[in-house]
Amino acid sequence: MLTPGKIDVVLLCGGFGTRLKTVVHDRPKPMAEINDRPFLDILIDYVSDYGFKRFILCTGHKGDVIRKYYEAKNTQKIFLFSEEKEPLGTGGAIKNAEPLIQSNVFMVMNGDSFCNLDLCNFLNYHDSTKAYASIALAKKEKSLDCGVVRMDDHGRITAFHEKVEAGDMSYVNAGVYLFNKEVFSLLPSHKNFSLELNLFSALIQKKAVYGFFTHPQLIDIGTPERYELAKKIFKSAT
Repeated sequence: MLTPGKIDVVLLCGGFGTRLKTVVHDRPKPMAEINDRPFLDILIDYVSDYGFKRFILCTGHKGDVIRKYYEAKNTQKIFLFSEEKEPLGTGGAIKNAEPLIQSNVFMVMNGDSFCNLDLCNFLNYHDSTKAYASIALAKKEKSLDCGVVRMDDHGRITAFHEKVEAGDMSYVNAGVYLFNKEVFSLLPSHKNFSLELNLFSALIQKKAVYGFFTHPQLIDIGTPERYELAKKIFKSAT
């Protein structure tokens, strides 16, 4: 059985946040404040409540803001930093972090979205499939332009469509993943490489990626409108 305390968590924090720049321009998107706290803090605290302790922050644009903030924290959590000198994409960021990842199974999360799924159940599901990768799936909200998926009757993902109209597909990529270290053999070094567009297509060919259904709402701060909505959702939850 997989134990959260022994699983590394990789947080993707290297994007430029172009669509959010009109309201958040002095810091990377994951550090956007939600009711006087960085969004990334809310995400990390939620994950650590399940027993995860070791966090690898993949940084790029304005990454020094993230490093300085978490280096100054007085906490039992462990923070490591995988810094990009040039944009590497989501897949490239994970490959860049490979030397820091110790656990054979590791979790990857987008640093700008939140989905209140049961992470222990997600670990157990991934362990049961023996697959290279598992993707958490949330119900699609009309306002989200997220990747949508198709699956077979066994939960194996057969197609992935990034940011298109979902049609009759009701589940979307929630930005939370579990990977076995075997995936590194599919990731080229020192290249801009998309997790969603490149790695997943390779995993689908190997029939090695499964979907894990979760019902909570997916909260994404990628646009000014969704950022304001996130503030309201988290304020009502406190």
